Amino acid sequence: MIKFENHLWYKNKTTKKTISSQEIILDGKTVAYTLIVKERVRNMRITINREGHLKVTIPHHLHEEATHKFLQSKAGWILSKMEYLLLLPKISPPTSKELHTYKEKALTLALEKIHTFNSMYNFTYNNVRIKNQKTLWGSCSRKGNLNFNYKIACIPEEFVDYIIVHELCHLGEFNHSKRFWDLVSKSIPDYKNIRRQMRAMTMVLP
Repeated sequence: MIKFENHLWYKNKTTKKTISSQEIILDGKTVAYTLIVKERVRNMRITINREGHLKVTIPHHLHEEATHKFLQSKAGWILSKMEYLLLLPKISPPTSKELHTYKEKALTLALEKIHTFNSMYNFTYNNVRIKNQKTLWGSCSRKGNLNFNYKIACIPEEFVDYIIVHELCHLGEFNHSKRFWDLVSKSIPDYKNIRRQMRAMTMVLP
């Protein structure tokens, strides 16, 4: 049985997306979630944040029935993930002083890693910035700016290496084509395994 109700909605004209609060019954449990309908999204995706809240993003042309079936097919994973996250100890966000310290450590680490790995690629980049992001470990802009999450200062070094190399290689290939992954593999041959490990790692750090 699936219950699909529209309680609240908000339309963002700038980004052309509609946000609504929904409910669905999965394996007999009522699950509240946020539904985001976007014009530029091609595939459906689901995410669950640190607080255990479910977010579903779908293309604007997708029918409700398809959304229902997709969530139902993922019911086991959704419920187990939400239960796992809710059982985790609550972590207070860092104070301003702690965040500043983390960012300093992350910047030093990022610059050292970029210098090391870029000796192989010789890419040109502009600014390196450390940000407080909820879902991204790093990003690369078309202007050649490299951005990294301050949490890189708190994770295993092999993960840091992958994050740095991943964004660095976007300076050569601004996509995720085979050429891009070939660039990544020059420095991180085991990148596929690291990616799998990182997907399983929830960003529950300070």
